[in-house]
Parts: sequence; structure tokens; C-alpha cells
Amino acid sequence: MTDEATLERVRRLLGRHEGVVEKRMVGGRSFSLRDRMFCGVIGGGLMVRVGAEAVDDVVAEAHVTRMRLGGRPLAAFVLVDPAGYAADAALESWLARGLSFVGGDGSARP
Repeated sequence: MTDEATLERVRRLLGRHEGVVEKRMVGGRSFSLRDRMFCGVIGGGLMVRVGAEAVDDVVAEAHVTRMRLGGRPLAAFVLVDPAGYAADAALESWLARGLSFVGGDGSARP
């Protein structure tokens, strides 16, 4: 079951970013930019795309674990527990990390 309060917060913060698309996914909602998923609200957590090369460093941060789907780890995604994005500034920071990965900050990521 998706955390509706978190979903509304994510929608509000992403509302200022042109081209972001929300889609239903297994167990939650995902957000994409130019057909590249960068985050999602799934169960009681926030899924964020950080890239396979960054996952090991990011899971060392508080409230972060490897994202698993169907028991299998996803190479480029982490799952942030609600305590890790309780404040809007923290949630916005996580969303910015995901957007940055897909080039939503103006960078040219492949």
C-alpha cells in the first residue's frame, strides 16, 4: 500500500519540474523524466535512482537500504525510510538526487 501523504508531498515538490510523469507501478507510484524513472513511492518508503556506481556509498547513509523488488536487488536504486525524508528539505534533496541522475538538473546523463 502506498503512503498517500508521502505521495502528495512528492507531487507537490515535483510540480515545479516540467516534464515529470507519474505512473502506477507494482506496489506504488513512479516518477519519470523523459521516460527515465528517477524515484517512486512504494509501500512505506521512497525509492530513488542514484546509479549502480553510487549505491554502495548511498546505503551507508542513515535510513537508506538497497531497493529490492521481488526479493532481488535493483542495481541503481535505493529505498529511503520515512525518517530519512521527514522534513520537506530532506525529501526535496532526495528528489533532486534522482532528478540529477536522469539529467533533470540540466546535466547530460546518458
